[in-house]
Amino acid sequence: MTCLAAPTGPGLVRTLIGFRLDEWGLSGIAGDVVLIAGELVANAVAAAPSKEIRVWVSREPHSVVLRVWDSSECMPIARPVKELGLDDIVPDARALERGRDGGWGLPIVVALSSECGVRRTPPSGKWVWARYTF
Repeated sequence: MTCLAAPTGPGLVRTLIGFRLDEWGLSGIAGDVVLIAGELVANAVAAAPSKEIRVWVSREPHSVVLRVWDSSECMPIARPVKELGLDDIVPDARALERGRDGGWGLPIVVALSSECGVRRTPPSGKWVWARYTF
């Protein structure tokens, strides 16, 4: 699927991939897979706003592979994950404000997928991919 890198992109892709998983009889894994897809697309939207992105999903034996392409040369960088204790969890009145730093998408993808990576595409852009094994 090819679409515009817009704020509505992650929701659209999550919905369409959910439909495809239902067609494949894989609705039981839809929660994790659409979360991975939404995070990959959100990163592509942030990397190449208002440009074209491509989303590819395929079913393989015991896995689903998601790939998202964008035209940006910037490679994704995962925020380091640190273990939190109960004392670290406090209310944050600004948590939902626009413009706050994100950065949790790739750690979520890494945690939910069996493998993931990125591959540059000459002359520009990259495919960011994740495999979900069931």
